[in-house]
Amino acid sequence: MFWILFLLLAWAGVLTSAARLLRAATEAADPAPRSAAARRPGALNLYEAAYLAGGPERVAVLTLLSMERRRRLLLARTGWATVLDPVARDAHERAVLAAFGPDGQSPVSALREAAAAHSAVRALADRLDEAGLAVPCGVRDAVADGVRSVRWAAVLVVAMAGAALAVPADGADVSKVLYWFALPMLLAVCCLAIAGPGGPWASPAGQRLLAALDHDRTPADPLAAVAVRGLSALPDADLRAALGRP
Repeated sequence: MFWILFLLLAWAGVLTSAARLLRAATEAADPAPRSAAARRPGALNLYEAAYLAGGPERVAVLTLLSMERRRRLLLARTGWATVLDPVARDAHERAVLAAFGPDGQSPVSALREAAAAHSAVRALADRLDEAGLAVPCGVRDAVADGVRSVRWAAVLVVAMAGAALAVPADGADVSKVLYWFALPMLLAVCCLAIAGPGGPWASPAGQRLLAALDHDRTPADPLAAVAVRGLSALPDADLRAALGRP
């Protein structure tokens, strides 16, 4: 029964990592507002909705699409953008325009990266965090670390199962050994399926506002649809190709 030692190691790894992920997910479930005076909007603007639905990258995509819709940028299917109107209307647009070269052209990927990393997005995240609408960055990082920990635990289960099969099983057949190792693997897979890649950007309060926006505006507003649902909501295949290029 020496293989049981490997099984215990596999269970120890999975249970430890699952507990770590559970703690982080519990913190992310309903973060309280950090400030009693924080604004809790009755409705979200599109930048706020984009952040809560998809994080900084979604804000960047929304900014580029908004500028393209107003004929202030030209986005080509090849993944390049050209400035048509160099005057920014807000800080998000300033981040995009500042990333262009002197010839007024730039790869869309560079613009998206600049817009996502700009201080305007960090300020937006802080406001939503203080209002209790966004999951704090530290909590999201903890969830992501928990997810990585569970993934490594799943690798450990496979390694321990291989080690168990490599030693004498003392009368236990291979199917029995694999059955017992399938249980910790099932727990690890379920944890990963529930947590997703890194947890949500929006708290439950933020998710309720997103649902209201999705119900009220996305049927008639393409920008709202992209803010809430991402590029998959964009019917123009050329724009999807331009904005989605790495």
